[in-house]
Amino acid sequence: MSDSPTPRKRFHHVGLRAHEPQPDENLVAPSKCWVTDPADHPSRIEYLRYAPDCPIEPEFMDAPHVAWEVDELEPHLAGKEVYLPPFEVGEPPFATVAFTKEDGLFVEYMQFKPGRRWFGD
Repeated sequence: MSDSPTPRKRFHHVGLRAHEPQPDENLVAPSKCWVTDPADHPSRIEYLRYAPDCPIEPEFMDAPHVAWEVDELEPHLAGKEVYLPPFEVGEPPFATVAFTKEDGLFVEYMQFKPGRRWFGD
């Protein structure tokens, strides 16, 4: 058994694919994907809509993901299958995110910039 503490994580949202434009979408330029703010949904759902030339694999686009807010990304990525390496979101960036695949599920880890929460805040 390890003596090192388990890194802290807090539930942030569940991501689901959308095929039609959604109200108040924001573009995540690196992934060519539009997303909604999960804080605006009563069940903390983020809808993702992908551009036709999106570089993301269909396996990811068609699967739900769960997202966690973390203080640091690296402890949550160590030893895991990293599906999408860390990248910044927003202009200016409000978070650095990375995706892993754990037990067949895509998992997003989000490290927010101080004082930031989402696009345009």
